[in-house]
Amino acid sequence: MTDDILKQRRLHLRNIVVMAFADGSLGEREVNLVADRCTELGLDDYDLRKAVEFGLDDNAVIELPSDASQREALLEDLIRMMAADGHLDESEKRLFALVAVKMSMTAADVERLIDQIMDR
Repeated sequence: MTDDILKQRRLHLRNIVVMAFADGSLGEREVNLVADRCTELGLDDYDLRKAVEFGLDDNAVIELPSDASQREALLEDLIRMMAADGHLDESEKRLFALVAVKMSMTAADVERLIDQIMDR
């Protein structure tokens, strides 16, 4: 794995963790989802630990990837994370909306992504 790909995947994981902590707690399903995504991204325990440390920091923010396909993949994972505990918290919705707006996503784009994720 090249350094650029490793950096992108670590950023992706950190972003997922930020969403996981958005509601102020980290449930078992969210932990499992983060751990599974870490493995799927080809990252290790060190990367997971650093992502969680980042997510716990008061200054943690979601950093948007520059590539359009990476942005869509991030939004998909953020939707999965929001739904992981079976409850859509208001802080999660606000964070997701902010990310979608910063990515210039239309309401139709967001609806399409949500439908895709929920149909899987």
